[in-house]
Amino acid sequence: MKNNNKKTNWFTALKNKLFKVKDERSELLEHLRNAQRKGIINLDALMMIEGVFQVSSMRVRDIMVPRSHLVVVQEDLGVEDMLAIVANSGHSRFPVVDESLDQVVGILLAKDLTHYSDEESRASFVLKDILRPAVFVPESKRLNVLLKDFRESRNHMAMVIDEYSGVAGLITIEDVLEQIVGEIDDEHDAADVTNIRRSGFQRYSVRGLTPLDEFNQYFDSTLTHEKFDTIAGLVTHELGHLPERGEEVKIGEFHFKIISANSRRINNMQVSLLSENDEAINETAAIDSE
Repeated sequence: MKNNNKKTNWFTALKNKLFKVKDERSELLEHLRNAQRKGIINLDALMMIEGVFQVSSMRVRDIMVPRSHLVVVQEDLGVEDMLAIVANSGHSRFPVVDESLDQVVGILLAKDLTHYSDEESRASFVLKDILRPAVFVPESKRLNVLLKDFRESRNHMAMVIDEYSGVAGLITIEDVLEQIVGEIDDEHDAADVTNIRRSGFQRYSVRGLTPLDEFNQYFDSTLTHEKFDTIAGLVTHELGHLPERGEEVKIGEFHFKIISANSRRINNMQVSLLSENDEAINETAAIDSE
């Protein structure tokens, strides 16, 4: 009976300690958000701090590139075919597999293939001479622990395995850092992405990074803010916090609904044009609620 009481007391103490830590974190973040509202720190700094807290609670499975999206190199391919895969994908690191995705034999770096760009050098090509060892991590590993491992081992990519030791996906150090500093674009990222697309009657899909000038030109509107130059920045300011998926806000003659967002930024929004009837209904509802 005494042992049971000890176990219960230990569990209760642990639970209380965890709740206390959670409350202290929430209180600290709220102080930082207030500091941002007062202009003591800027929004970018606040988002990075929130990203650090987020990374400590997220796991590899939350941000990994899933198995279905992997670009891999078959071990038995010739060097010309490997160079073609590298050129078409724009990636710098590739899992090399045997017969299936679950048989990863190593990692191929694109830069190591540059030594075999002519016919003479290709004749001496042996894959195992340039193959790097693959690192495997479980889906459940915390991102802050993984980031520390990446830094200490100087690895930039790891294969993610599930509970049955099958390949579930992969994760890179860039994926983890993006949770803190936001999306990192490189020279291979598309530069001609459409920021605003019509998706229905008076309804549009808008990327969060759309500049306010572009938004105003498209809709012939006059939304402005002295501190923010993107539509995501304006929406975040209006809500007073970094929005989550599903949150909504009305700004001027527009209704914004968050479609996708992460711990760093708003990615996509649904924007609807409010008619005069819609605005009248909203005003009436506001008066009734008072």
